[in-house]
Amino acid sequence: MQQKICALVLTFVLALTSFGTALAAEPPNAVQSKLALIEQDTYGQEQTGALIDRINRLERDYDGKHRSGSLMARIDAIYDEVYTNSTTPSVLMNLNAIEWNINHETSLRPVQERVSEMEVALLGKTSEGTFQKRISTLSEASFGTKEIPVTPVSVPVNTLVKVALVTPVNAKNLKVGDTIEYQVADDVFVGDTLVFTKGSRGEGTVTKVKQAKNFGRNAAVDIDFKNTKALDGTYVTTYIGEEAKKEMQHLAMAAGASLAGIAVLGPLGVVAGAFVHGKNIDLPAGTELYIQTQSDTTVYGVQTTYDSAAPFQSAAAQTTAGGDGYDNSVYDDEV
Repeated sequence: MQQKICALVLTFVLALTSFGTALAAEPPNAVQSKLALIEQDTYGQEQTGALIDRINRLERDYDGKHRSGSLMARIDAIYDEVYTNSTTPSVLMNLNAIEWNINHETSLRPVQERVSEMEVALLGKTSEGTFQKRISTLSEASFGTKEIPVTPVSVPVNTLVKVALVTPVNAKNLKVGDTIEYQVADDVFVGDTLVFTKGSRGEGTVTKVKQAKNFGRNAAVDIDFKNTKALDGTYVTTYIGEEAKKEMQHLAMAAGASLAGIAVLGPLGVVAGAFVHGKNIDLPAGTELYIQTQSDTTVYGVQTTYDSAAPFQSAAAQTTAGGDGYDNSVYDDEV
């Protein structure tokens, strides 16, 4: 892996143009697109059929109850339940925490699939009932408590995040505007609180491409590594700054690479390497590098100093259902 980072430092140009702080995933505005996003993350694909039937299914599968109100209000309520951390952690944050506690990695698979796989891993079989009830049972089996130990934490500016390319970077095949996917390669903690998990995804955008030419004119690719998703779903502004560049250079030296000719140029975090003249940039998926947070950012993390004997209990979760504005006519699961 060090050799991959070494190759990155010696043959790649990276540029930053991002700015700002943490932001939540921008929710779609239209009824159809918002509903489609929830279905994609829940079932793996957008569903078909009448709008009301699709909303009813989501409400039934998550809570066993139909909400009252307009269609948009009901979709907004499901969206907040799945994605938003407010008075309680979102569905996706809870799943991320449980999945990390089992595998020390998180995935992008749909809720339905993740819940079933974790039930088999922890309980030996899949269960019935609402997603919320099943997630509560998984939480108790994994953490020894129905309430996942979630806490707000400030991620300091310049926190390093090791990432790996998911999308290969080859200057010959890229154009401005192309998306470069990457994923977090190692967990990141603030104290004993987990804030970024291995496997979490981010996206960068190609902002400049120069092809290799004759007379030693080397290829160059500029990428904006704008936002990286934290454990709680918050998108944190990230970039290649001084700390990230230093870390990559240290790893290059540890790998025994010659740093002759390496220059760190410009105020925006451009790393220029000792290129082989006229060389193309060709970095395979899995190539590792470092990025860093641009500002102090508050996110929700998971405390990891729980009793190590508690995980893998299989106690049934029994909490009392409540909630005004519900028609309790679908399931009678208590969550």
